[in-house]
Amino acid sequence: MNGRITQGRLAENIALEWLQKEGMELRERNWRSEHKEIDLIMESPDFLHIVEVKSLKAPSPIAPFEQVDWLKQRFLVRAARRYIRSRNITKEVRFDIVSIMFHQDGKIDLEFIPAAFFPMFY
Repeated sequence: MNGRITQGRLAENIALEWLQKEGMELRERNWRSEHKEIDLIMESPDFLHIVEVKSLKAPSPIAPFEQVDWLKQRFLVRAARRYIRSRNITKEVRFDIVSIMFHQDGKIDLEFIPAAFFPMFY
């Protein structure tokens, strides 16, 4: 990385710091199951949070969270199932998104979308 942090890694750092300030604890970061990855696995008193972090540079015709399409959701649900089974998790699971927009002037917009989707038919 030549001493430079990637946009995705920076977005994950920002999201992690924000989630921790909201009272969540980090369980795993970049947890992998085969070719599927969960950016952040967080825990709050009530939930296990499967968190997808998405970022874009402004101006952008879409919001970062719009990149989490049905295929990405399916991958996240499948990876989460493996994680839950491997750790014998009994807590309710929630799929959240942290959407981060980087502006040229250095401003950062963070949007937290709790329960962004539900594992319906995966």
